[in-house]
Amino acid sequence: MKDEKIEISIVASVLPIIILIILLAINVGVYGDDSLNGSNQFILLVGALIASIIGYFHKVSYKKIINSISKSVKATTSPILILLFVGALAGTWLVSGIIPAMIYYGIQIFHPLFFLPACVIICAIISISTGSSWTTSATIGIAMIGIGKAMEINSGIVGGAIISGAYFGDKLSPLSDTTNLAAAMANSNLFNHIKYMTLTTVPSIIIGLLFFTLIGFFQVTTEDINNIFLVNSIKEKFFINPILFIVPIIVIIMILKKAPPLLALMTGTILAATFALIFQQNIILELTDSNRITLSSAYRAIIDAITIETNIKSSNEILSELFRAGGMKGMLGTIWLIICAMVFGGVMDAIGALKKISERLLEKAENNFELIFSTSASCLTVNLTASDQYLSIVVPGKMFQKAYQKRNLAPENLSRTLEDSGTVTSVLIPWNTCGAYQSSVLGVSVLDYLPYAIFNWISPFVTLGYAYFGIKIKKLID
Repeated sequence: MKDEKIEISIVASVLPIIILIILLAINVGVYGDDSLNGSNQFILLVGALIASIIGYFHKVSYKKIINSISKSVKATTSPILILLFVGALAGTWLVSGIIPAMIYYGIQIFHPLFFLPACVIICAIISISTGSSWTTSATIGIAMIGIGKAMEINSGIVGGAIISGAYFGDKLSPLSDTTNLAAAMANSNLFNHIKYMTLTTVPSIIIGLLFFTLIGFFQVTTEDINNIFLVNSIKEKFFINPILFIVPIIVIIMILKKAPPLLALMTGTILAATFALIFQQNIILELTDSNRITLSSAYRAIIDAITIETNIKSSNEILSELFRAGGMKGMLGTIWLIICAMVFGGVMDAIGALKKISERLLEKAENNFELIFSTSASCLTVNLTASDQYLSIVVPGKMFQKAYQKRNLAPENLSRTLEDSGTVTSVLIPWNTCGAYQSSVLGVSVLDYLPYAIFNWISPFVTLGYAYFGIKIKKLID
């Protein structure tokens, strides 16, 4: 007779998480920023091994664990392809002069004191329009990082401003997949969900704007930056003209028209490659060490920009750092991290650890505040373990929906909590798909931008504050 599965305990469920966090902390302490180059990936696999051993003692079959891992990794197909195309986009947007043009005009338009709040607002507008924080970072976000470096502003602070604005827009956009998913999981009307979410989201972004305004006055240098030298250096190297912005405008229009992200990114890559051949022939010659452009040299320059690291030399050290792109190759470390994280998440799901933790949190909820607190904690737990923002919405959404109904709470309470605690915290975790993506695209480690992503880590506290004081807790009878 085949042994039946033994129900996992709460201690066994949280043990792999505790060990994983300890090992990752040690690893980051030893390797620092280089921990994302491979050592963190191995630690995630070690965590998966520990969870598998616990599963073995609870009669969870090897086949079930492998099937769960397969399902978990399969869910990352779209993010992985998007990452590859973002790498290709960054390379072609560099050699075509699009990113240099954004930096060229940006450092002339923005004053350093007000650059950070402006960065939040611009990213919020783009994200609301496109419904995607990922697209915002891959387009305007990269340019903002470059402008910030040219202004000698800490990249971690700029990264925090970009992410704060991008996730604000992502949460409130009816085009956002996470916004639609949260409403669906709570069985809430989409626009009622968005309307109810503004009650916590708007105060959170206002706090963020005040924070970045204060940083602008107290931490950003007020000394005159030699903008003339910078803009002249850019113009000496690249052909700079507003016509280059045709490519990003087309990409944004495609996303607004709900074109598949992969199609939009591929279009942006091909158009940028074409613009590079038309407008940046000197760059093509430099990259190929050629005296004249041939079909072979042009092909090689473009394919190299898409696939491998591109370095464009400049007499200015700041610009030399900005004129670099990793191409598709630069995204492989992030893809490796995502796959290993999903392996860990798949094992945790297979052994029943995620379900057990959510059930225990639900058991502890004796009033409205404790119910919302348990939902928030569950979202964070899934982000830490399953490493996927979609699961941080789906799993708690399924677990807590009936509990909200029993307490006569409108579904908007659940959908808002899922967004305020699941969507926004995913980007604060280095091994989560969102954290890995944003860190790779912006070139800023999660630990560097985490303290400054004010909107993201303050949103759960605002939600919990509303719940504790009973502010705007909508009832079904309303």
